[in-house]
Amino acid sequence: MSTAGHFIRCLAAVAWEAGKPLVMEEVEVAPPQKHEVRIKVHFTSLCHTDVCFWEAKGQTPLFPRILGHEAGGVVESVGEGVTDLQSGDHVLTIFTGECGNCRHCHSEESNMCDLLRINTDRGGMIHDGESRFSSNGKPIHHFLGTSTFSEFTVVHSGQVAKINPEAPLDKVCILSCGLSTGLGATLNVAKPKRGQSVAVYGLGAVGLAAAEGARISGAGRIIGVDLNPNRFEEAKKFGVTDFVNPREHDKPVQQVIIEMTDGGVDRSVECTGSVQAMIQAFECVHEGWGVAVLVGVPRQDDAFRTHPMNFLNERTLKGSFFGNYKPKTDIPGVVEKYMNKELDLDKFITHTVPFSKINEAFDYMSKGECIRCIIDMGA
Repeated sequence: MSTAGHFIRCLAAVAWEAGKPLVMEEVEVAPPQKHEVRIKVHFTSLCHTDVCFWEAKGQTPLFPRILGHEAGGVVESVGEGVTDLQSGDHVLTIFTGECGNCRHCHSEESNMCDLLRINTDRGGMIHDGESRFSSNGKPIHHFLGTSTFSEFTVVHSGQVAKINPEAPLDKVCILSCGLSTGLGATLNVAKPKRGQSVAVYGLGAVGLAAAEGARISGAGRIIGVDLNPNRFEEAKKFGVTDFVNPREHDKPVQQVIIEMTDGGVDRSVECTGSVQAMIQAFECVHEGWGVAVLVGVPRQDDAFRTHPMNFLNERTLKGSFFGNYKPKTDIPGVVEKYMNKELDLDKFITHTVPFSKINEAFDYMSKGECIRCIIDMGA
């Protein structure tokens, strides 16, 4: 393309300080360096993680910053050493990566790349630590190596998944983070068998994706657990058959579920980050074969406490990171599930806004009014 090798001027939504509305700014985006790709972003979606780091409550504040990590776009140009991508490829950006060279990438069991594993504190690119964004000559920090709230962005090639060019980017962009995290936690880690029961703790986007995974697996009963009763009706679209609001019971939730299921569910997936929910998710699975999967991120000082007999009675506890999907190897296959109508993404998308009104997406998310809001970069 004619822009290859040159700086590109474009619009970006810049977070200048914590909790303040993003500001549309003209920025300069540098050409991609070694092992990097420059992408024209067509659609991006807002994830709760973006909101958390925009608010910077409990996170290391790093401003000014261009947030965003769930996106679909087209490769504009590639840097030195990039051989698996080229201009014109349709791609998804991923908040974690797959370098292809470390022990994790060589393992069939792990997706936790040593080089490109998520790093929320990094504000520059891995190659040289520098930012590829600037405004009036001053650098603007990256976010998760993706920074998709910009018309163009630069990403390490290991964080870019090449996908079917026929896939609609305004739909499949939501597979870049939360939906794949929940879906894979069920399909790849919990692995329920047809007819089994599954409990899902937390009915936000990740939890609903976990429920969708249970539905695809043919689960006979899917129990949704959430403190917000307004989520229950929506969850039925994702296969949830029963609902438990902990506030409506005077006994521990795990005991409620054990009584509902004659001894416990076969599988559970925790998607809240609450350590209490994690304990409940583990203790509600059936002894002998029950498997609990933890997805939510706890606070740094949290401690998981349960009696050792819960393990000795052959309950299994597992963790899951990004649904155990390898970004470059596996995510294109998840896109194909959508293309083959095995996976319904449309029901996750509740709002769409033009890029110029990106702050409305933050309002929807902060008020709990949306599952996923698509931001149309061309509108």
